[in-house]
Amino acid sequence: QVQLVESGGGLVQAGGSLRLSCAASGSIFSINAMGWYRQTPGKERELVATISNGGNTNYADSVKGRFTISRDNTKNTVSLQINSLKPEDAAVYLCYAEVKRVSYRHYMAYWGRGAQVTVSS
Repeated sequence: QVQLVESGGGLVQAGGSLRLSCAASGSIFSINAMGWYRQTPGKERELVATISNGGNTNYADSVKGRFTISRDNTKNTVSLQINSLKPEDAAVYLCYAEVKRVSYRHYMAYWGRGAQVTVSS
């Protein structure tokens, strides 16, 4: 089994900052891409940022310059630094990882349960 657990969500004033973290654990052999998506009621899940195991990053246009994704391959963690929060950033933020489990041949996608980010104006 593989588990992804997010932490760091909460209520933040517009213009403020927040850091989300996600730790992957379980029978992990290796992790390929990791990332963050977000979802609000009635909307499709939206890609926020991804990072490869080599450190290459990709961001949604709406968060470029304000969000920074990073990872620690030794700890199987991925983080998202969120600055200059806007009301439209409020969402449940979900951690994502492509994991190859021990004794498995292929990578599979795993998701965390999500961390709520609420922005007050």
